Amino acid sequence: MLATISRAATRRPLTVILVWLLMLLIGFGLGTGVFGRLVDSVPDVPGTESERAAAYLDRVDKSGESITAVVAGTAVADPGLRSQVQRAVADVRTVSGVADVPDPYTTHGLTSEDGKALVIPVTLKGDLKFKDKKTAVDTAVERIRRIEAPDVHVSGGLLLGQQMSGRAQEDVQRAELISLPVVLALLLVVFGGLRAAGLPLVIAISGVAGAFLALFTFSQFTDISVYAIQVTTMLGLGLAVDYALLMVVRFREERRHTDDVVEAVHRTVAGAGRTVLFSGLTVAVSLTGLLVFPSPFLRSMGLAVAAVVVVDMLAAVTLLPALLARFGARIAPAAKSEKTGTGTAPAEGADSDSDSEGRVFARLARFATRRPVVVLATLVPALLVLALPAAGMKISIGDAKQLPSTTEARQLYDTLDAHFPPGTGVSPVTVVVRPGAAPDTVARIRALSDTTDSRALPGGATLVHLQPTGSVDGKAATDLVERVREVRGSEPVEVTGVAARLVDFRAMLADRAPWAAVTVLIGIFVLLFAFTGSVLIPLRTIATTLLSLGAALGAVVWVFQDGHLAGALGAEGLGSLSLTAPPLIIAIAFGLAMDYELFILARMRESWQQTGDAQEAVVTGLRRSGRVVSCAALLLAIVFGAFMTGGFSPILQIGLGLTLAVLIDATVVRMLLVPATMALLGRRAWWAPGALRRAHDRFGVSEEAPSRPQLTSV
Repeated sequence: MLATISRAATRRPLTVILVWLLMLLIGFGLGTGVFGRLVDSVPDVPGTESERAAAYLDRVDKSGESITAVVAGTAVADPGLRSQVQRAVADVRTVSGVADVPDPYTTHGLTSEDGKALVIPVTLKGDLKFKDKKTAVDTAVERIRRIEAPDVHVSGGLLLGQQMSGRAQEDVQRAELISLPVVLALLLVVFGGLRAAGLPLVIAISGVAGAFLALFTFSQFTDISVYAIQVTTMLGLGLAVDYALLMVVRFREERRHTDDVVEAVHRTVAGAGRTVLFSGLTVAVSLTGLLVFPSPFLRSMGLAVAAVVVVDMLAAVTLLPALLARFGARIAPAAKSEKTGTGTAPAEGADSDSDSEGRVFARLARFATRRPVVVLATLVPALLVLALPAAGMKISIGDAKQLPSTTEARQLYDTLDAHFPPGTGVSPVTVVVRPGAAPDTVARIRALSDTTDSRALPGGATLVHLQPTGSVDGKAATDLVERVREVRGSEPVEVTGVAARLVDFRAMLADRAPWAAVTVLIGIFVLLFAFTGSVLIPLRTIATTLLSLGAALGAVVWVFQDGHLAGALGAEGLGSLSLTAPPLIIAIAFGLAMDYELFILARMRESWQQTGDAQEAVVTGLRRSGRVVSCAALLLAIVFGAFMTGGFSPILQIGLGLTLAVLIDATVVRMLLVPATMALLGRRAWWAPGALRRAHDRFGVSEEAPSRPQLTSV
């Protein structure tokens, strides 16, 4: 298969390049339309009680969304300000699509006790089309912002989604502006030439275009979260550089052995291309675990990220070979030794005649293989200690506190927090009491909160609002949801609202997580067996990967949940993680760990097949792949770090988790734990039962590069 792909790419390189150029134009043209289709709703889970109640209210209760404005920074009793506010309220009431705007001066609770802030809630009609809703919001916001006061902030509802989408687009642009030049500079150091360094960047840009196009396509069928754009772009950019780095390094190595550029490309695709193919598949399989969850958010994230991985993989095995066939003659071969000074590439495939290359990694491997028990007894407990905070992990939907302090939604949140009692502006726990409930049901439910209201709904149902203390999805709010569900007994009562959705989302995660884990582990085991022909290496790989993953997740909890060193990242301790962060960190980091594992295993397997010496295969494999894995991890960490400059807490959490997972995995795990465990297993590492061995010989992918021709000239 790979041989066919490489031949097609080298026979018609211009055609392949033009096809990808067209995809690039579509991705950055049509694909960027996804920024206008992002949504900020994450915890919706079809079929749960909170969703059933919300759907019922949508049918029978036509009250619409609302936005909130806060005016602060001066005495609200000032006659001039009062006149301005009341005129603004009167004007907004006349806006088409607006249902209600209470006067903050005559409505209890809308002016602060310190007299320095007031709130203007604007409720829209419930039957508006999206275009009419947007027009109403824009008109109301424009009028409110004409109030002359030191602080006027408006957010919430449709406006919050627009603000978060705009922030997402700014963060992506900033990250690209930061990461691409830094990546190019590092690639220049790695390759010592602009042509070789530029190729991974071309593949990376193609990966970003593919990310936009994939997300835009999925947005036609399902909601795409604001988180998706950063995560998929971040991963698409990083993986594209990784795959291209592996391929270009291998190409430069093959150029040592032949002057025929096309032949070098074929050998590159047959060798490193096989690794890229399996790497892409393992990352994609790791993300299939997200499809097990019924959450549209997790499913859409899994599909979108997997699609981006596939785009990167295809670019590496089609576009890159075409570029190499067209321009590869201008790329210098890798140096035969460091003394020649003809190149500085981290020779991912250096031969035995290049003993000076990879000496540090060979020494690490020999140290670990000679003292495997010491290495394991030291590193395993250390990684387990780092993972300990993850045992106390909490998740929440979060509120505007997750946003950077420069965003309007965060400024509104901070103003309310500074001037109003806790719980002001917090969405209530919403209870639907259906017809047929006992007469005292509403009274028993209202007794659970000090601040409540209720009203009749069409059809005989009653709507009850219970105002929790604290944050919208804090412990007080979720405990209130649980108490309502206990008090109702068998009565026809359903609970919805933000806190109820969080409770249901947590229950969904707990119920489906074991099945997701089984799905991923089986898929990874099958792919690694097909790659290596061993049943023990997949088990060893999964165990060591879980250690690095646990350590990274523990660090994220320690920083963002517990608040240690959060200020250094421009964040603060929130008492919990965003519910988006843990599943995405686990799925993506697990896939990336498999990425580097395959880079190393490919070289170990080649040496094992050539020599039959298990220990030497470990040393040789790490010597030949260590520098590529280290450079790839560093490049990926730079990309992830660039996305952490935006200040959006969920992205900071995901970025830090993935950065630590990559660095821990590419250093501690792959450079020390892998050789130590392989040394303990010895020849048994490559063992498989007879039946599975025969199945692998028949069905496993074992495509290898043909024997190298001798140089015809120097």
